[in-house]
Amino acid sequence: MSVLRNLEQRLSGLVEGTFGRVFKTEVGPVEISRRLTREMDQNVKVSLSRSYAPNEYVIWLSSEDRLRYEGVEDEVADELAGHLLEHARSERLTLVSRPVIQFGVDEALGLGEFGIETRVVRLDQIPAEEPPPAPAAEPRERLVAAPGRAIFEAEGTRFTISPAGAVIGRSSSCDVVLANPDVSRQHAQIAFDDKVGWIVEDLGSTNGVIVNGGRVDGSLRLSNGDQIKLGPISGRFEAR
Repeated sequence: MSVLRNLEQRLSGLVEGTFGRVFKTEVGPVEISRRLTREMDQNVKVSLSRSYAPNEYVIWLSSEDRLRYEGVEDEVADELAGHLLEHARSERLTLVSRPVIQFGVDEALGLGEFGIETRVVRLDQIPAEEPPPAPAAEPRERLVAAPGRAIFEAEGTRFTISPAGAVIGRSSSCDVVLANPDVSRQHAQIAFDDKVGWIVEDLGSTNGVIVNGGRVDGSLRLSNGDQIKLGPISGRFEAR
């Protein structure tokens, strides 16, 4: 969650004047950034030795939401493009150019609704690959091998979580939605850290995150079979 939080802090630093209007809209930059990274992950094209991510994105907003971004679209697009670059590096994805982000209006959307269209890189656009480089010296810090997907099971439903992570909360913009009034809108995140493995992080929730009976202060490393409680909702974590 640290990347999203840093993005939110950078965007918040621009709140003076006209930009302040952006944060009154139902469609905030952090919600958009989360959907952008999801679209990037889901539209990867794999060649012989590399994974290519799309580099063009159109964010479709309602006319009312689009109006509230008027005059600040370039600043928001630049920050979102930087966020996608960070995500691509962390996931070892290749981009043929810096991400290009545009805003558009879809009259079928209501206030607070948005969609994202990606322009996927075609395989015939991928440049010829160079021979793989010689193995680098072993790094001083040993990293945890990238895993498959994890499972979070709660209220009879099994939610699949990719290494990129999933935000859990009451808001419909979350990756895992728990419709309980005692669950915060953005309650917690489960993600994979290549230094320690799977972790859970409390996102400033009202009723806290409990793992195996102990309250989480900040973030905590998870193990297979851990019991996670988000407010009144109990769930189970399974690492694949």
